[in-house]
Amino acid sequence: MKISENTSISMPMKNMLAIIAGVAMGVFAYTEVTSRLTSLETSRELFQADLLKKSEQKPTDQEQFMLIESLFGDVEKLTENQEQNMTNKVNIEFLKTQLEKALSDIEDVKEKVRQNGNSY
Repeated sequence: MKISENTSISMPMKNMLAIIAGVAMGVFAYTEVTSRLTSLETSRELFQADLLKKSEQKPTDQEQFMLIESLFGDVEKLTENQEQNMTNKVNIEFLKTQLEKALSDIEDVKEKVRQNGNSY
C-alpha cells in the first residue's frame, strides 16, 4: 500500500460527522475543565490573600486587645475583693455573736453584783 497526497480514502459521512462531533466535544470539555481549574485557583489565591490581610493586626485591634487585657485584670481584682468581703462577713458574724455573748455575760455579772447588795 502506497500513501501519498493523492491517495483517497472513502468513508461514510455518518462516521465523519461522528469524528468531528467527538473532537468538538473533547475540545469543549478541555476548555471547560481548564476554565474551572483557573477559577478555583484564582479563588484560592484571593482567599489566601484576604486571610493574610485579615490576620495582620491593625492599631485598632491592638488597642482592643489591650483594653480586653485591662478589663480582665480589673475583673480579677474585683473577684479577689469579693472573696475577701465574703470572709469578712463571716468574721463579722462571728464577732457579733461573741459580742452578744459578752454583753449577756456582763449583764449577768451586773445582776449578781446587784443581788449582792450594790457593793462596787
